[in-house]
Amino acid sequence: MTKLPKQPLKQFSISTGKYELFIDEITRLAAAKISSTVYYANVHMFIEAYRDNEFLELINKSDIVTPDGQPLAWMMRLFYGIKQDRVSAMDTLPDLLQRMEKEKLPAYFYGGTQEMLDKTDKFVKEKYPNLVVSGLYSPPFRPLSDDEKNEIIEKINAASPAIVFVFLGCPKQEKWMAGMKGKVKAVMAGVGGAVPVTIGLQKRAPVWMQRYALEWLYRFLQEPRRLFKRYAVTNSLFLWVMTKEFIRLKILKPVKPAKQLYNDNYGNI
Repeated sequence: MTKLPKQPLKQFSISTGKYELFIDEITRLAAAKISSTVYYANVHMFIEAYRDNEFLELINKSDIVTPDGQPLAWMMRLFYGIKQDRVSAMDTLPDLLQRMEKEKLPAYFYGGTQEMLDKTDKFVKEKYPNLVVSGLYSPPFRPLSDDEKNEIIEKINAASPAIVFVFLGCPKQEKWMAGMKGKVKAVMAGVGGAVPVTIGLQKRAPVWMQRYALEWLYRFLQEPRRLFKRYAVTNSLFLWVMTKEFIRLKILKPVKPAKQLYNDNYGNI
């Protein structure tokens, strides 16, 4: 059971707490080899869950759902007064690797191409020379058969990692982790695009763009054709949903009926 409380943003539950507490809690679960899931929530994931109730249920059953996107952290403060730190995969991945190296916790990398895994292995050996990498696996880019799933479970458990870093893209990686919970004996963290950035295959947005929630724009400028539809739809829909939620919570506050007000004020007299 995680020690990080959750706060629903609309119906999407997000874990809350200081950045350092997330690192501590993920490390605690990893050291105990507790089969658990860590999802990094951004606007894209929020909208996927908004449009898909099954995916929303899957998200809400996760052990930890970090506010990866700055807009989600802002909404937590706007709606509920929670001064929530942003907890992004791009920040936590190197911090977790550093902690794992220090505490002798083995890492496993699942996802991407074999070329990316080879570069990941080389990067980790140079940057974290004392970190134990118990395995790297590039799964087929197609649905897996039940036999293949069982083989992967056996392969990962035989390697005995503390954290499996999963990068298959949203929502594929979250669905994979949900299906493996209770089977893979480790923390599974869906770090997505943080891996190619961390190992130097892609560049991260400047700090000022991170601070003002403009990392999406930086990524869009790098891949406009691929990302135009995603950002045009998800960003617009997110703004619409949050505007409606603001009106509901801050403007159209529910007014108690007279009978309820009377009971609240005089019912115990």
